[in-house]
Amino acid sequence: MSEISLSTTGSNATYVREDPRVPFILRVLWFFFIGWHVTLWWVLAAWFLVITIIGMPLGLWMLNRTPVVLTLRTTRGYTVTETRDGQTVARAYQSAPQRSWLVRALYFVLVGWWFSLGWSLTAWALCVTIIGLPIGVAMLNRLPNVTTLMRQ
Repeated sequence: MSEISLSTTGSNATYVREDPRVPFILRVLWFFFIGWHVTLWWVLAAWFLVITIIGMPLGLWMLNRTPVVLTLRTTRGYTVTETRDGQTVARAYQSAPQRSWLVRALYFVLVGWWFSLGWSLTAWALCVTIIGLPIGVAMLNRLPNVTTLMRQ
């Protein structure tokens, strides 16, 4: 976990701390022993929920969490802390800025709902082969963006 001082003026300071990440070796072990197997069923269950309309919120939530299931990849975020005279006056969590809700909804209705299934199944199939493994993992990590334009 790294902490960076953005600005310091007198007794006032702003610090940015990147959220801790799961160690790489643990992510690799997770992928080979658990993530690769579970991800296929996770995606299929999520996609089934999406087409039921009632389960759509849960299905989209699951599709957006696919990188976590696959390789324990967390979304990138930062904690911004502002201090004055040694006292913390503001603390906020910030992640990547998202496109407007309307743009994301329109994209999902026109493209994301059908394209994400083909994308995820192709990516999972690539993960089965040694040669396609890096491409498959990269594709599954991009699944939230393909489905709903979610930025990570």
